[in-house]
Amino acid sequence: MTGKPHTRFQRANFVVEDIGKALTFYEDILGFEVTYRKGHNPDSYSIPVFEIPNGAELDFVILSLPGQPRVMALSGIKNIPMPPVPYPRRSAIVLDVADPDKVMADSQALGLQVYEEGRLETHDGRIGREIGIVDFDDNLVVIYLIPEAQQ
Repeated sequence: MTGKPHTRFQRANFVVEDIGKALTFYEDILGFEVTYRKGHNPDSYSIPVFEIPNGAELDFVILSLPGQPRVMALSGIKNIPMPPVPYPRRSAIVLDVADPDKVMADSQALGLQVYEEGRLETHDGRIGREIGIVDFDDNLVVIYLIPEAQQ
């Protein structure tokens, strides 16, 4: 028997239309760092599994946070129309942020939809703040903060 865990979470992936535009949110506001980037690859496994139509051009980045390597990816798809995401939303990433007020203000300044703040109550009774933000491609990011006194 090896020491390898049965399952290990590698990363989340959002499909976006324009990686450069998406990075103004993920890099500049949320603090992710691009640690790998690959341009179009016509043999990419993403084409069949994301059901990307012929004629699309792909772009791909892997993002890291300090002490959290390669936890997020963005798959850019160009040259095809991107239909709206159906509702209800089916996925989100959830991020613990140090300064939700700054993230909210900076996101609003980019023109992103920022939901009204909600009260977060964790499974173990801690109380915090949670805020939903929708990126340029209608992907949901939920940020939260639990004050240090409760941690």
